[in-house]
Amino acid sequence: MTLKKMIKDKLGQIVLEEDDLIDILMTDPEREIKHALVKDVDLSKVKELIDNIHKFVEYKPIDIDITTFDSVMQSQWHMPEDYQNLDIAQWVLDQCKEDYELQRVGEELLLYQERDLFDLLKYLKYLVDTMRDNNVIWGVGRGSSVASYVLYLIGVHRINSLYYNLDVAEFLR
Repeated sequence: MTLKKMIKDKLGQIVLEEDDLIDILMTDPEREIKHALVKDVDLSKVKELIDNIHKFVEYKPIDIDITTFDSVMQSQWHMPEDYQNLDIAQWVLDQCKEDYELQRVGEELLLYQERDLFDLLKYLKYLVDTMRDNNVIWGVGRGSSVASYVLYLIGVHRINSLYYNLDVAEFLR
């Protein structure tokens, strides 16, 4: 295996950076690494990867229909408990300052609720907060998602659909 950033210290020892260590673990999960010199590695992330490596490597086909599969996947959102327990509807309503905003958010929340998408909204809130906390830059908005004022309030995009008079029906068809 060729290491992308193979670094040797002054004694000629190979020092692994995070990308190389993860590449080794992902390409050869059965390889036992008894010791390694590492630099700029978040060892907690690597330990989690090692502890969960078989979840990434083993594939076992399952015989279920798409509807059941979707239902199972939508019930397994990987996010902190405080986001799982967040009353996303109340949080979004609390962001409104004017009556017309409350009206629009109420209409949209009913549409999200009809489609059982509140867990998705919670996850998007978690994702946006995580990106903000880590100074990740994302786009101003794309496609029909900009028609949702709720997504604007969560921070998914930066297009105020009320200002531009965008109909939420363009998003949730």
